[in-house]
Amino acid sequence: MIVTEEQKREAHAFYREALDLLSETGVDFMLGGAFATFHYTGIYRDTKDLDVFCKPSDYPKIMKHFASKGYKTELTDVRWLAKIFKGEYFIDLIFNSVNNICTVDDTWLDHASQGEFCERKVKFIPAEELLWCKAFVQNRERYDGADINHLILKYGKKLDWKRVLMRLDPHWHLLLSHLVLFQFVYPADFHDIIPRWLFDELISRVQGQYELPPAVERVCRGPVIDNTQYSIDIKEWNYKSYTIKTI
Repeated sequence: MIVTEEQKREAHAFYREALDLLSETGVDFMLGGAFATFHYTGIYRDTKDLDVFCKPSDYPKIMKHFASKGYKTELTDVRWLAKIFKGEYFIDLIFNSVNNICTVDDTWLDHASQGEFCERKVKFIPAEELLWCKAFVQNRERYDGADINHLILKYGKKLDWKRVLMRLDPHWHLLLSHLVLFQFVYPADFHDIIPRWLFDELISRVQGQYELPPAVERVCRGPVIDNTQYSIDIKEWNYKSYTIKTI
């Protein structure tokens, strides 16, 4: 996408105004998406949206404040996403993930990275949570494997890998798959960045699967990473949908 200097100025004016209004709300928020990726990797992407992360209890206050300033607001999906519009620019107000696994909570804020964006001091979502969220984006239209590889390459030595494992522990197969992909893409850098203990732990878990009896229920976890392409498994092939049950 070719972006002119005028369009860049317009976008940055929108970002500055949005950040000032967000600060007025008193809500603790973090930037994610393309600008968090830039913060951790140095890879810049021109975009017309601003990904803002906050706790589920805080997004209504943000929406009301922007509405009072003349912005159009939309509760896109009460499970994870709201939007705020000004012309062709918009804010994605994110408080969960589309699969309802990566819920924003106080620990995100506790581990957020301090930085600057558009001459404003801001918080960015933690690198560990950025990896966690992107690990589930594996659909036909968008696959975030390259973003994860670049994050690991440029920031992997600073990552808290124990926290990464804690976040992805229920879905550790995905973490292993991304580490193997990283090893494939960057064979010269794998040894220096990925902790040996982590790789050994995950390989041990894979090997241990053969010592377990086969699962009684035919479950498909595919919809966790792509709800569209794996819908046939649930609708026609008699697999049960994978969900996290809460009491």
